[in-house]
Amino acid sequence: MPSLHGLRRWAASLLLAGALSGAIAEPAASRPPATPLTLTFADQTYLLRWSSQHQHEFTPAGQEDLSRWTDMVTINTYPGVSDGDGLAEVANRALGNYRRHGATVLRTASLPRTPGQPAEHLVVALFPTRAFSEAVFARWRLADGRGTAVIVSHRRYGPKAGDAMAAWLKANGPAVERRLMAFDQVPSHRVLEPPSP
Repeated sequence: MPSLHGLRRWAASLLLAGALSGAIAEPAASRPPATPLTLTFADQTYLLRWSSQHQHEFTPAGQEDLSRWTDMVTINTYPGVSDGDGLAEVANRALGNYRRHGATVLRTASLPRTPGQPAEHLVVALFPTRAFSEAVFARWRLADGRGTAVIVSHRRYGPKAGDAMAAWLKANGPAVERRLMAFDQVPSHRVLEPPSP
Protein backbone atom coordinates (compact mmCIF):
# COMPACT_ATOMS: atom_id res chain seq x y z
CA MET A 1 0.00 0.00 0.00
CA PRO A 2 1.65 3.24 -0.98
CA SER A 3 1.90 5.87 1.70
CA LEU A 4 -1.04 8.18 1.15
CA HIS A 5 0.04 11.06 3.30
CA GLY A 6 3.50 10.07 4.47
CA LEU A 7 4.46 10.91 8.01
CA ARG A 8 2.20 13.43 9.67
CA ARG A 9 3.26 15.33 12.68
CA TRP A 10 1.37 13.99 15.68
CA ALA A 11 0.75 17.42 17.11
CA ALA A 12 -0.85 18.78 13.95
CA SER A 13 -3.06 15.72 13.61
CA LEU A 14 -4.20 15.85 17.20
CA LEU A 15 -5.57 19.36 16.86
CA LEU A 16 -8.31 17.86 14.69
CA ALA A 17 -9.54 15.57 17.47
CA GLY A 18 -12.09 17.92 18.99
CA ALA A 19 -13.53 19.20 15.72
CA LEU A 20 -14.53 15.98 13.97
CA SER A 21 -17.78 14.06 13.71
CA GLY A 22 -18.53 10.54 12.48
CA ALA A 23 -19.87 7.18 13.48
CA ILE A 24 -18.52 3.73 14.26
CA ALA A 25 -20.66 0.65 14.12
CA GLU A 26 -20.92 -1.25 17.37
CA PRO A 27 -20.30 -5.00 17.32
CA ALA A 28 -23.21 -7.41 17.39
CA ALA A 29 -24.20 -8.97 20.70
CA SER A 30 -21.30 -10.74 22.36
CA ARG A 31 -21.09 -14.51 22.01
CA PRO A 32 -18.57 -15.97 24.43
CA PRO A 33 -16.13 -18.45 22.90
CA ALA A 34 -16.33 -22.13 23.82
CA THR A 35 -12.71 -22.10 25.01
CA PRO A 36 -11.45 -18.74 26.30
CA LEU A 37 -8.36 -17.53 24.49
CA THR A 38 -5.98 -14.83 25.64
CA LEU A 39 -3.25 -12.70 24.16
CA THR A 40 -0.82 -10.26 25.75
CA PHE A 41 -0.22 -6.83 24.30
CA ALA A 42 1.93 -4.16 26.00
CA ASP A 43 2.13 -6.27 29.19
CA GLN A 44 -1.69 -6.41 29.42
CA THR A 45 -3.65 -9.67 29.12
CA TYR A 46 -6.66 -9.54 26.79
CA LEU A 47 -9.40 -12.18 26.76
CA LEU A 48 -11.39 -13.21 23.70
CA ARG A 49 -14.89 -11.76 24.20
CA TRP A 50 -16.54 -12.13 20.80
CA SER A 51 -15.96 -13.94 17.51
CA SER A 52 -17.89 -14.01 14.27
CA GLN A 53 -16.46 -15.74 11.22
CA HIS A 54 -13.10 -14.02 10.73
CA GLN A 55 -13.30 -11.21 13.32
CA HIS A 56 -12.18 -11.75 16.93
CA GLU A 57 -12.35 -9.12 19.71
CA PHE A 58 -10.26 -9.18 22.89
CA THR A 59 -10.53 -6.85 25.91
CA PRO A 60 -8.77 -6.80 29.31
CA ALA A 61 -10.29 -8.03 32.58
CA GLY A 62 -13.02 -5.67 33.77
CA GLN A 63 -13.92 -4.65 30.20
CA GLU A 64 -16.34 -7.44 29.35
CA ASP A 65 -19.09 -5.02 28.25
CA LEU A 66 -18.50 -4.53 24.53
CA SER A 67 -20.65 -1.41 24.53
CA ARG A 68 -18.41 0.33 27.08
CA TRP A 69 -14.82 -0.88 26.69
CA THR A 70 -11.70 1.27 26.85
CA ASP A 71 -9.03 -0.97 25.29
CA MET A 72 -9.51 -3.62 22.62
CA VAL A 73 -7.40 -5.77 20.33
CA THR A 74 -9.23 -7.06 17.26
CA ILE A 75 -7.86 -9.73 14.93
CA ASN A 76 -9.33 -10.03 11.45
CA THR A 77 -8.27 -12.84 9.14
CA TYR A 78 -8.68 -12.94 5.37
CA PRO A 79 -8.90 -16.56 4.14
CA GLY A 80 -8.53 -15.64 0.44
CA VAL A 81 -5.43 -13.47 0.98
CA SER A 82 -2.09 -15.26 0.75
CA ASP A 83 0.30 -12.81 -0.91
CA GLY A 84 1.51 -9.23 -0.74
CA ASP A 85 -0.80 -7.95 -3.47
CA GLY A 86 -3.88 -9.34 -1.74
CA LEU A 87 -2.73 -7.91 1.58
CA ALA A 88 -2.26 -4.44 0.07
CA GLU A 89 -5.74 -4.66 -1.45
CA VAL A 90 -7.48 -5.46 1.86
CA ALA A 91 -5.47 -2.76 3.67
CA ASN A 92 -6.47 -0.16 1.07
CA ARG A 93 -10.10 -1.31 1.23
CA ALA A 94 -10.08 -0.94 5.03
CA LEU A 95 -8.52 2.52 4.74
CA GLY A 96 -11.31 3.58 2.40
CA ASN A 97 -13.90 2.14 4.79
CA TYR A 98 -12.38 4.11 7.69
CA ARG A 99 -12.69 7.31 5.69
CA ARG A 100 -16.29 6.56 4.69
CA HIS A 101 -17.12 6.16 8.40
CA GLY A 102 -15.79 9.62 9.25
CA ALA A 103 -12.29 8.74 10.42
CA THR A 104 -9.45 11.19 10.33
CA VAL A 105 -6.39 9.29 9.13
CA LEU A 106 -3.47 10.40 11.28
CA ARG A 107 -0.82 8.24 9.66
CA THR A 108 -0.23 5.56 7.04
CA ALA A 109 2.97 3.62 6.46
CA SER A 110 4.22 0.48 4.80
CA LEU A 111 7.18 -1.69 5.74
CA PRO A 112 8.94 -2.80 2.56
CA ARG A 113 8.95 -6.40 1.42
CA THR A 114 11.96 -8.50 2.41
CA PRO A 115 13.08 -11.80 0.88
CA GLY A 116 11.23 -13.71 3.59
CA GLN A 117 8.22 -11.49 4.25
CA PRO A 118 5.77 -9.48 2.13
CA ALA A 119 5.25 -5.80 2.87
CA GLU A 120 3.21 -4.83 5.94
CA HIS A 121 0.84 -1.90 6.21
CA LEU A 122 -0.16 0.46 9.03
CA VAL A 123 -3.04 2.90 9.44
CA VAL A 124 -3.55 5.10 12.50
CA ALA A 125 -6.96 6.75 12.55
CA LEU A 126 -9.27 8.66 14.85
CA PHE A 127 -13.05 8.06 14.95
CA PRO A 128 -14.85 10.81 16.87
CA THR A 129 -18.54 10.41 17.77
CA ARG A 130 -20.91 12.25 20.09
CA ALA A 131 -20.50 9.59 22.80
CA PHE A 132 -16.79 8.77 22.52
CA SER A 133 -13.55 9.23 20.62
CA GLU A 134 -11.73 6.11 19.38
CA ALA A 135 -8.11 5.83 18.28
CA VAL A 136 -7.34 2.88 16.00
CA PHE A 137 -3.91 1.45 15.18
CA ALA A 138 -4.27 -1.19 12.44
CA ARG A 139 -1.51 -3.42 11.07
CA TRP A 140 -1.92 -5.78 8.12
CA ARG A 141 0.53 -8.67 7.66
CA LEU A 142 0.70 -12.27 6.49
CA ALA A 143 0.63 -14.78 9.34
CA ASP A 144 0.61 -18.56 8.81
CA GLY A 145 0.11 -17.93 5.10
CA ARG A 146 -3.04 -15.86 5.56
CA GLY A 147 -3.73 -12.13 5.52
CA THR A 148 -4.25 -10.88 9.05
CA ALA A 149 -5.07 -7.50 10.59
CA VAL A 150 -4.25 -6.71 14.21
CA ILE A 151 -6.13 -3.62 15.38
CA VAL A 152 -5.40 -1.95 18.70
CA SER A 153 -8.12 0.50 19.77
CA HIS A 154 -8.50 2.91 22.67
CA ARG A 155 -11.63 4.86 23.59
CA ARG A 156 -12.39 7.92 25.68
CA TYR A 157 -16.01 8.70 26.62
CA GLY A 158 -17.93 11.82 27.49
CA PRO A 159 -18.47 15.38 26.25
CA LYS A 160 -14.74 16.20 26.37
CA ALA A 161 -13.63 12.90 24.82
CA GLY A 162 -11.82 14.70 21.98
CA ASP A 163 -9.61 16.67 24.36
CA ALA A 164 -8.92 13.58 26.47
CA MET A 165 -8.08 11.56 23.37
CA ALA A 166 -5.74 14.24 22.04
CA ALA A 167 -3.82 14.15 25.33
CA TRP A 168 -3.80 10.32 25.34
CA LEU A 169 -2.51 10.14 21.76
CA LYS A 170 0.22 12.67 22.45
CA ALA A 171 1.40 10.67 25.47
CA ASN A 172 0.85 7.14 24.13
CA GLY A 173 0.36 7.08 20.35
CA PRO A 174 3.95 6.53 19.19
CA ALA A 175 4.55 3.81 21.82
CA VAL A 176 1.35 1.94 20.86
CA GLU A 177 2.41 2.05 17.22
CA ARG A 178 5.91 0.71 18.01
CA ARG A 179 4.48 -2.10 20.13
CA LEU A 180 1.95 -3.03 17.47
CA MET A 181 4.58 -3.18 14.72
CA ALA A 182 6.75 -5.42 16.95
CA PHE A 183 3.82 -7.60 18.10
CA ASP A 184 4.34 -11.19 16.96
CA GLN A 185 2.28 -13.22 19.44
CA VAL A 186 -0.87 -13.22 17.30
CA PRO A 187 -2.98 -16.36 17.75
CA SER A 188 -3.01 -18.41 14.56
CA HIS A 189 -6.17 -18.49 12.46
CA ARG A 190 -6.05 -22.27 13.09
CA VAL A 191 -6.61 -21.54 16.79
CA LEU A 192 -9.08 -18.69 16.31
CA GLU A 193 -11.09 -20.45 13.60
CA PRO A 194 -10.75 -24.21 14.09
CA PRO A 195 -12.56 -26.32 11.50
CA SER A 196 -15.97 -27.65 12.53
CA PRO A 197 -15.95 -31.29 13.64
